[in-house]
Amino acid sequence: MKLLIITAIAAFDEDVKKMLKQASVKTFTYKAVKGFTDLSEEAIESNWFASEMNENESVLYYAFVKKENVDLFFDLVNEFNRKQQSLSHIHVAVLNIEKSN
Repeated sequence: MKLLIITAIAAFDEDVKKMLKQASVKTFTYKAVKGFTDLSEEAIESNWFASEMNENESVLYYAFVKKENVDLFFDLVNEFNRKQQSLSHIHVAVLNIEKSN
């Protein structure tokens, strides 16, 4: 088993759920969270949001996934991100589960 940790802006919520289903992930947990970006070191003219501190509505997902389904989910996310016109993307990390109950 692997643990997927997924973050995305709230606007991508249905897309993430669709990709989880396509990757045969039937059980997952999610929660609305605040995403935060500190852009204080960026020049204002290159800063999309024109402010130094930016918070946005995001969603955090946790899913225990069979090892063989992880690559498929990553492929789906990479394809989705590649097509995005926005600056925001879906982010995924995978952790090994050494022991679970």
